[in-house]
Amino acid sequence: MSQSEVRADPIVPQGLEAFDHLATLVCVVVPDGRCLFANSAFEETLGLSRRAMLRESIFDWVVSPGLLKEVVSAVARNEYATSRLEAELRRHLQGHGEPLPVQVIVTRLEQGNLVLIELVEVEQQTRLDRDERALDQAQANKELIRNLAHEIKNPLGGIRGSAQLLEMELESKSLTEYTQVIIHEADRLQSLVDRLLAPHRRPHVVGDVNIHEVCERVRSLILAEFPKGLRVQRDYDISLPDFRGDREQLIQAVLNIAHNAAQALCDRIAHGDARLVLRTRVARRVTINRQLHRLALVLHIEDNGPGIPEAIRDRVFYPLVSGREGGSGLGLTLAQTFVQQHQGTIECESEPGRTVFRILIPLP
Repeated sequence: MSQSEVRADPIVPQGLEAFDHLATLVCVVVPDGRCLFANSAFEETLGLSRRAMLRESIFDWVVSPGLLKEVVSAVARNEYATSRLEAELRRHLQGHGEPLPVQVIVTRLEQGNLVLIELVEVEQQTRLDRDERALDQAQANKELIRNLAHEIKNPLGGIRGSAQLLEMELESKSLTEYTQVIIHEADRLQSLVDRLLAPHRRPHVVGDVNIHEVCERVRSLILAEFPKGLRVQRDYDISLPDFRGDREQLIQAVLNIAHNAAQALCDRIAHGDARLVLRTRVARRVTINRQLHRLALVLHIEDNGPGIPEAIRDRVFYPLVSGREGGSGLGLTLAQTFVQQHQGTIECESEPGRTVFRILIPLP
């Protein structure tokens, strides 16, 4: 073989190690699909060592790679700078025989006629989109609550004061009953407004927080109110470290969720088989509110109740939305606000017999 026939591999660009900090799967390939670099997320998901992945073809890792071959070749020829497609990734991990649906983003690199390929799990992308919508909705809710509460608060003092003055001028006791109704309802609205504004007024007290102390406090409060028929189980990961936060806010957030669950379990409590589980775990490489975190606390609050009504399942964190008669619809809204003040998020899954609220908070 002559020297001109020897195919020299392109020089891999420097600085690709930064891709190891991404949660998405990233690799750099030559136009024929041979892999020159793969990040750690790709390595973990595919189930192959990085050494085994290098020099192999990415087309061997994809079910029905025909379209991907065409796109990589076209991008390498600079017919277009980037392209997107859907594919299924083969996995070599034991117990993961099913292909993984992914969105593939193919981009041409300026250096060495190389192609950068990024794969995003469809499920992960769906969750990220959902989290982004929830974050935007939460911000809109906060603005709505603040504006609405201030608009209600301003005339309330005038209404209550006028009712008191009117009551002083009335001689008929039967008529003063009406003014008392006005004063009572004005006070009730004032209390509601104060609850709406409280999370935005209260200073964020920062200290060392142990999530298990928070859970134990909530557990004791729930059992004090529901001493019979309800079992509150602990499933703690004791390796979880302390983190900086507002202990009282987190107690209130967890208590609001757990208390809602306990109230939804009233029928099972009557039969003596109600169950509430507080479960803590560590999650790694988690994206929360559009930011990637190396470690995160995961707190599950699970119950075996009837589930959240389907009609409000997608709106449980909206203010004044409640699935319980007489509920204020503020408990979950306030819980979401408190968790978001810790740069965290709350997710909910519900079906008859099982409802899980999952709180995620970044860890240092």
